[in-house]
Amino acid sequence: MQDMPPEIVFEKESYADIVAKDARFDTRAYDFVLDVIHEASTAASGHISGQELLSWFRDMALDSWGPMAYAVLSDWGVTCCEDVGEIVFNLYDAKRIGKTDSDSRADFIGGFDFKEEFLGPYGG
Repeated sequence: MQDMPPEIVFEKESYADIVAKDARFDTRAYDFVLDVIHEASTAASGHISGQELLSWFRDMALDSWGPMAYAVLSDWGVTCCEDVGEIVFNLYDAKRIGKTDSDSRADFIGGFDFKEEFLGPYGG
């Protein structure tokens, strides 16, 4: 029998402690990013890079909201890839997720243009 990777448990909970330190993002943004991390790391059977996470984030946002993705994310305070990185590291700092020594906020710089990716396919 092949060894299976340990199950990653993602619990949705209050983000009051995180929002008290950084109120830029709606709590729904944290839920969504945790969902993205869960889906992506499950598909990869383990750790994913910041760039891989951004790709999953884009695809899941478009699948979830289509032409409304940009409006939904903007409403939550998420307007660029760097914001996704801030949410990821806020989750890490609050001990909601882990990271490797090579993970960095810089991994999320310049991933893609939100307007182009979320509005472009719909003529925006």
